[in-house]
Amino acid sequence: MKVTVVGGGRMGLPLACVFGKHGASVTVCDINTELADKIDRGECPYEEPGLPELMRHLHNTRRLSACTNAMIAVSVADVVVVIVPAHLTPERDIDFSILQQVSIQIGKGLRPNTLVIYETTVAVGGTRRNLTPLLEKYSGLKAGEAFFVAYSPERVKANLVLDRLENTPKVVGGLDPVSCAKAAAFYRQYLGAPVDDVGTLEAAEMTKLLGMLYRDVNIAFSNELAAYCERAGVDFERVRVAANTDGEANLLIPGIGVGGHCVPVYPYFLTREARRLGLPQLLSETAREINDNQPARQLKRIEAVWRPLKGEKAHILGLGFRPGVKVDTFSPAYALRDELERIGAQVTIEDPYYTDGELRRAGFEPGVSEAAGVVVLCTAHQQFANPNFRAWREAGVEVVLDGRNFWLPDACEAAGLHYLGIGRHARRANRPLPSLIGD
Repeated sequence: MKVTVVGGGRMGLPLACVFGKHGASVTVCDINTELADKIDRGECPYEEPGLPELMRHLHNTRRLSACTNAMIAVSVADVVVVIVPAHLTPERDIDFSILQQVSIQIGKGLRPNTLVIYETTVAVGGTRRNLTPLLEKYSGLKAGEAFFVAYSPERVKANLVLDRLENTPKVVGGLDPVSCAKAAAFYRQYLGAPVDDVGTLEAAEMTKLLGMLYRDVNIAFSNELAAYCERAGVDFERVRVAANTDGEANLLIPGIGVGGHCVPVYPYFLTREARRLGLPQLLSETAREINDNQPARQLKRIEAVWRPLKGEKAHILGLGFRPGVKVDTFSPAYALRDELERIGAQVTIEDPYYTDGELRRAGFEPGVSEAAGVVVLCTAHQQFANPNFRAWREAGVEVVLDGRNFWLPDACEAAGLHYLGIGRHARRANRPLPSLIGD
């Protein structure tokens, strides 16, 4: 089986390698020449457990190669898997431009009987409406007759990709029953994961969006309840755990913000289309607003218990959107920085996974906690688990905002610090606390 994976990113490259592990001959196609050259040499460009070793094995056995010309790579493939980005437009609609450009190149190289599978998260109907016609137009072939089209959403997480690929059920839908059956058979043999055939392209697309919307709404609900607990003097984390023991509830953990490639982006793929159809998803829209506003709302809490942040030095701990991961896509750190700068604070950051140069290229000024008056924990990296709170206080730190409820409040307050946690009562509050949704 000759497989071309279009997109050599953090998800596409491991996917290609697992295909190779199960016996396929795989070509990764990416427009980034430097990335393609690295892959072609068997060098791993990402920090992903198990991936460097698997790449070396596939390189040595000549089952993994890379190129930059999708048309040529597709022309010799039995199966083409597309996993390139879909971003948001300034109006927060899905931006199909990269997927459409790729589909044109695939169409130009497409040969009869090839199976094309899209894994990029798209709006419901996107594969059938926005992408398949381009394959037909530029190939001159009829989808469902001369070639086959399926959709199977990516469902993995950074640092856990290889395990998730082989163990998470692979949802599959097709343009027609034959396309669906071919995709299901392909994944069973060359991925090894359980396959869940949901039938249509649209059902498979919706499956991915449902998972993202559930997480976003659930987190927003926890953030909303946590805000109430901050006022009521109740430790939300303690009651969240207790509530979840009845087997009926599954409240997720609140925090200072939601980051990553998926949750901050994909809900818009459904909510924008739903509004056009006259079926606004009010709960999902409100959830996005609540979660997007968390950084600003928590900074207002600091001002409520301390003093205005204008002119103050604020230090952020963590750029990565998830602990132990060097990925900062839509990290709450960006919203924290922007809001602090809008207020007039001086902002610095540190993250053990990033060099000072990388932090500066991301738009941050590197620094240390001891040089600030306020410290905000954004990412619960293990390296931040046991700071010397007394040393911080002696150096001039006065307030800590524990955005992940990572620290013990008593330890912070014993060192003389004002402590604020998510869903934890600010015992020294001296002003009304801000509303949940932005003013």
